[in-house]
Amino acid sequence: MASNYDVVIVGGGIAGLSLAAALVGRCTVALVEAEQSLAFHTSSRSARQLIPSYGPAVVQELTRRTLHLLGERDARAAEPILTPRGFMLVGDESTVQAEASGNMHAITHDEAMQLCPALKPDSFTAAGLDDGSFGCNAPLLLEEHRRTAEAAGVDIITGAKVHSAQRLGSGWQVGAGTEGFQSGVVVNAAGAWADELAVISGVEKLGLQPYRRTAAIVNVQTPLAPETPMVCAADDTFYFRAEGNQVLISPSETVPSGAEDAKPYPGDVETLIAKLNTVTSLGIGSVERAWTGLRTEAADGIPVVGFDAEAPGFFWLAGQGGYGFQTSSAIAELAAALILGEVQDDSPESRTAEQLAAVRWSIRR
Repeated sequence: MASNYDVVIVGGGIAGLSLAAALVGRCTVALVEAEQSLAFHTSSRSARQLIPSYGPAVVQELTRRTLHLLGERDARAAEPILTPRGFMLVGDESTVQAEASGNMHAITHDEAMQLCPALKPDSFTAAGLDDGSFGCNAPLLLEEHRRTAEAAGVDIITGAKVHSAQRLGSGWQVGAGTEGFQSGVVVNAAGAWADELAVISGVEKLGLQPYRRTAAIVNVQTPLAPETPMVCAADDTFYFRAEGNQVLISPSETVPSGAEDAKPYPGDVETLIAKLNTVTSLGIGSVERAWTGLRTEAADGIPVVGFDAEAPGFFWLAGQGGYGFQTSSAIAELAAALILGEVQDDSPESRTAEQLAAVRWSIRR
């Protein structure tokens, strides 16, 4: 393993891995991850749904680009990453209208009941459907990025928490675990720990806030049909979708947290089950497993992608919130082009960068 690289990426979740894969053959790269395994935290706890109508306009644009790139990949591959699976909002008229955007269109109460007969008819009065939404094989996507990166010579080092990072001359010296690295660029893809890494690196933190999001796989008396869309309450009090003969459920909470290996709070899953058993006929019984992930956001909810204006060579790739997988390919494409200075006026990256000016905001606003 070398100790000198063009780029050192800190963080082995979907953000770091997708960028590593995007950089292959264009520069030398090392990826360091604090945990013993990759994608240990939020990236292993995804709802696995890519929703073009979900999030701010800039996130929706990133999602459409990601879907395009993954669709091109699926056309060449034996095993798809994307599987069509609609996304349906339910609630009262005003709340659904307020939350619906992008590809989502209004549907009637009867249409919503046909799409998800498990809903109790009196539990909602309005609905919207995004039928351009897809389920995502997140483990396959992560593994493909890892294989692509390693096959092209990217050094991936796990169990290597960054304990020091300083600017030396025209580059950076990074200490991670027992290893030392020199690089021209350090990429901060540390997720909930992004601000912590900034402090270690002597860079002003951005006030990125991790938020809790709990989910569980539960057994049910009445399984959902495979074609049932993911169903989300427009007031953000729950969502659920089929997971084979089981169901994935979430209270869709947004509770501030520190950077940690988050666990479900006692009673959260049980309270959600009681609620869902009143608004659906799923007949939820035992819990197969439950987990909590952290979704980290900037104050404006827009992903942070770009070089720090006051720390040369320090590149932010953070604040993806709950949109990590659904924006990952587009953000990796854009970040790679920015890092390498390869944005050309007639390139897809240039067009993406023009459309996504909000993502390329100056890190010191």
